[in-house]
Amino acid sequence: MYPGKYAEAHPDRAAFVMASTGEAVSYRDYEARSNRLAHLLQQKGLKRKDHYSIYMENNAWYLESCAAGERTGLYYTCVNSYLTAEELAYILINSESKILITSEAKRKVAKEALKSCPDVTFAIVVDGESDETFTSLAEATKDLPAAPVENERLGLAMLYSSGTTGKPKGILRPLPDDAPVNAIPLYVFLQNLWLYREDMIYLSPAPLYHSAPQAAVNLTIRQGGTVIIMEKFDPEQYLDLIGKYKVTHSQLVPTMFSRMLKLPEEVRARADLSTLETVVHAAAPCPVQVKEQMINWWGPIIHEYYGATEGLGFTACNSEEWLAHSGTVGKVLLGELHILDEKMKPCPSGVSGTIWFKTATEFEYFNDPERTKEAVSPDGTMSTVGDVGYIDEDNFLYLTDRATFMIVSGGVNIYPQECENLLITHPKVADAAVFGVPNEDFGEEVKAVIQPMPDFPACEELASELISFCHDHLSPQKCPRSVDFEAELPRLPTGKLYKRILRDKYWGDRKSRIV
Repeated sequence: MYPGKYAEAHPDRAAFVMASTGEAVSYRDYEARSNRLAHLLQQKGLKRKDHYSIYMENNAWYLESCAAGERTGLYYTCVNSYLTAEELAYILINSESKILITSEAKRKVAKEALKSCPDVTFAIVVDGESDETFTSLAEATKDLPAAPVENERLGLAMLYSSGTTGKPKGILRPLPDDAPVNAIPLYVFLQNLWLYREDMIYLSPAPLYHSAPQAAVNLTIRQGGTVIIMEKFDPEQYLDLIGKYKVTHSQLVPTMFSRMLKLPEEVRARADLSTLETVVHAAAPCPVQVKEQMINWWGPIIHEYYGATEGLGFTACNSEEWLAHSGTVGKVLLGELHILDEKMKPCPSGVSGTIWFKTATEFEYFNDPERTKEAVSPDGTMSTVGDVGYIDEDNFLYLTDRATFMIVSGGVNIYPQECENLLITHPKVADAAVFGVPNEDFGEEVKAVIQPMPDFPACEELASELISFCHDHLSPQKCPRSVDFEAELPRLPTGKLYKRILRDKYWGDRKSRIV
């Protein structure tokens, strides 16, 4: 999020524009606002490698909230804006955040979370008034310098990825003792891969707490481009924005492709796509038919990649490569790829196994050595997030399953264990399984299969009660959209739930268990 020379070279150029209002913030103002907040973070005692968190929706203060940390040597954690107070509190505590930045829209949830977070010593509301808990951003920074802090140092995002145990994991990367003008090597790699350039116009349709938008927006600012920030994705508005702002670059998830393809033909026909140069997609494999239709519509400008927030490894392909290897997520470009069976033996070409990488970039799960160890091979040389796939004879990778039963719904990663752990506490539930089932719009949706307690019959009323119970304790995307019942769930003699038997009923004879 560091603009470097562009705040001086092009002070009046828009660093970003809010899509719904047209509010534009110039590089001059973006730089001044980021610097004032950076001074505030230091004034409140934060030192290099300390942590703070950002919990809010896409808004006009999000980028400076990240940029202030990126020029003061801090780790900043962008928190999923849909989390409950309990979930937010866990991340604030686990990340050892000392400051929380939030918005008026999230004030109530944030205030409740802070009751459990005594180590958060200062809380900022970016667009509201001060009270006994929060200090107004404008009030806190009004007398602070617009010039950079002394001895600026590079800071990084420490984002959270859910785990098989249901608790999120902070992904900590080494923080180079470097000036913020120097991007980390991963960003330089992505900049070249995605053909980013000066004066580019990037359209950002996704929540800014996600790792992919974080990287894309960061790179755009570092190139002196302009970011168009959508508060939320709307397919018709997205197409209109491309023509209005002469958009050159964007990144989406497959669900967004599907929603645009379902627009009326006259809406699609009037879209001016002539300025588009590079469109990237990831987060979930794209259905073959959807990808084919998008390439036919937009031309061979669509790039796909596969990787994890952890940065274990990276595969990618352009449109021409994908058309020649339909369904692939690309060839490995970072890390050394291995497809291994349950005995850690290599799988032949075309045979699925767990995807392992000789790690491309160093990482650890913050304050969680056990789960860091779980992601590493016994000899310590490789890492995995549990995805399953195979490589073809040309070394292109295809995804077929998820060993951890992670659900990807609309590009959002959902680990079912957290919901299962909650459901089993309900007095009417004897056993519970949660997994993903096909959904035409979102790829997958969350399904719960319940074994009721003996005295409670399986019925619609119980299903509704359990869904409401989940919504009382979990953010909406983690909750089942439907509940089915079984007299007994299949468990192995060891007690391990044999979830695949249940899930396969819903996936039928599909070759892949990933949509």
